[in-house]
Amino acid sequence: MISFMFLLLLAPDVLFSLTHVAMISPQDPIMRIGSSLTATCTLGAELGLHATSLYWTLNGARLSSSTYSIVSSNILSIELHSLNGSNQKSGDNLMCHRADGRILAGSCLYVGMPPEKPVNLTCWSHNAKDLSCRWRVGGQGETHIPTKYTLKYKLRWHERENECENYSSEKQGYSCRISAKIALFTPYEIWVEATNQLGAAISDVSSLDVLDVVTTDPPANVQVSRIGSLEDQLMVRWTSPTELKDVLFQAKYQIRYRLEDSTDWKAVDNVGNLTSCRLAGLRPGTVYFVQVRSNPVGIFGSRKPGIWSGWSHPAAASTPSGELLQRGSCDPKTSEQNSTLRRELKQFFGWVRKHATGCSSMSIKLYDQWRVWLQKSHKTRNQVLQDNNS
Repeated sequence: MISFMFLLLLAPDVLFSLTHVAMISPQDPIMRIGSSLTATCTLGAELGLHATSLYWTLNGARLSSSTYSIVSSNILSIELHSLNGSNQKSGDNLMCHRADGRILAGSCLYVGMPPEKPVNLTCWSHNAKDLSCRWRVGGQGETHIPTKYTLKYKLRWHERENECENYSSEKQGYSCRISAKIALFTPYEIWVEATNQLGAAISDVSSLDVLDVVTTDPPANVQVSRIGSLEDQLMVRWTSPTELKDVLFQAKYQIRYRLEDSTDWKAVDNVGNLTSCRLAGLRPGTVYFVQVRSNPVGIFGSRKPGIWSGWSHPAAASTPSGELLQRGSCDPKTSEQNSTLRRELKQFFGWVRKHATGCSSMSIKLYDQWRVWLQKSHKTRNQVLQDNNS
């Protein structure tokens, strides 16, 4: 039926009535790659044609007559060897033609391989409200014939199996979202079955608790601002995802930032459960882009760390230019002394920050006090120099 409908759509003006029969055998065969096939085109007596006047095509390309055999006056056969995988999932089109090119009959050849075991099955739950899974096809991936992938799941202590319904194709595999009511505190068993007309394969079974694979929306309302006139620091603030305010959840955060004209991100990992952080050691007079993401760790009943959310929308701010510090270098002797002092203090506070956690309030507070004092001392020195010059 499939071949007949294909012919009807392809060339309705060249088909004969059903009383004038021509047929290819076998019809729509399914074969493994590398197989051989002998097909025959049998003519009805009513057509008044001889087999010697016929020829074969595969996907529109005429096949060599050296592969033909005259079986009888009304039967022409062809032998195909070492078949390649089908060029299209709907099958390769093998056609029998009369001398004037009109199609007499056709058959679809499905040449492929049985599926291999699906791999890399990973699952996550968005805000503990659903469960989604992604996997890759096994082996070389391409079976060349229609292959069905079914995500199945069940609660560990229940016999009933369920099938996921919301599938989508990805670049290197498939995914499916289970939107049915999700059970918490009860382990799931999840696997993927791959089937086609040449065979079947089943992935490894993944056992998981939904609370172990929770991810949330990125933090919202990320804001970056200056800290007074400190030219090497910026303050980052954000709002926790709504889901992390649930009693089941705690969170940790990660920040990354980059220069405006750079694609290289630097990360601040040890932010903890704070919703603000000071970035120090930045370049004066420079625009920085900042993003934040969250991880719902410490979920009640969970034995594993959560899954990082996506990054928030980037926020940007610029550090002060630092021109006040540069103006205080008129006196070479004073400048040399200041340079030595700054170098020593920078080394000291670099050591403090290195041995403290990412957003340690102790190191930042001391560093802030030193920077404020240094800037005020330069302002006072500049004012004295201006008064003396006047």
